[in-house]
Amino acid sequence: MVAVVKNAEEAIQGIADNMTFMFGGFGLSGIPENCIKAVANSGVKGLTCISNNAGVDGFGLGFLLANRQIRKMISSYVGENAEFERQLLSGELEVDLIPQGTLAERLRAGGAGIPAFFTPAGYGTEVAEGKEVREYEGKMYLLESWLRADFAFVKAWKGDTAGNLIYRGTAQNFNPMMAAAGKITIAEVEHLVPAGELDPAQIHTPGIYVQRIFQGVDYEKRIEQRTVLPRN
Repeated sequence: MVAVVKNAEEAIQGIADNMTFMFGGFGLSGIPENCIKAVANSGVKGLTCISNNAGVDGFGLGFLLANRQIRKMISSYVGENAEFERQLLSGELEVDLIPQGTLAERLRAGGAGIPAFFTPAGYGTEVAEGKEVREYEGKMYLLESWLRADFAFVKAWKGDTAGNLIYRGTAQNFNPMMAAAGKITIAEVEHLVPAGELDPAQIHTPGIYVQRIFQGVDYEKRIEQRTVLPRN
């Protein structure tokens, strides 16, 4: 049963120290801005955060890093956050850096109930340290485990009161997989509509994966690097 809640503060009830969270989005596109701010304001600490990237200074997961709320980051790209770099080099932050395709498949496996799989990505590099290796048809593969979380926070363009979600653009990259891999999935949407209003053929995440949903507010929709041509 999907619970329609008023806002992010109500949606995050039940979060606690030392939990594992997933945050959807690709770069800063399609990130759950409202939920990230609510988690930052909640004061929970010791978090393991799974996200494609680590936000930027002063936005996205940068809020949680600035508050020292994250103990471990599991990501595939972290190059836009100076505070992340400082905490990593000082030993304050544990980091598991994963090839992006492997990250995506580990998330998908978590949602599909597949505990482990073999992939060639990372063989012969630091990524392979401590992992089982097998040869298949003359090629070496690493054993990778699924990723799951206590809470998955996702952001969609549209959602209905039954929890069905539609994403736009690059928000489709990680949000759908994370929605399926969380024990409790919280969806914030730009437009919340009555059940039955969405075209079933357009739905990316079925409502069965979503436990709480609310209409978000005040989206900034930042990008990491804005590049413009000079005026003539």
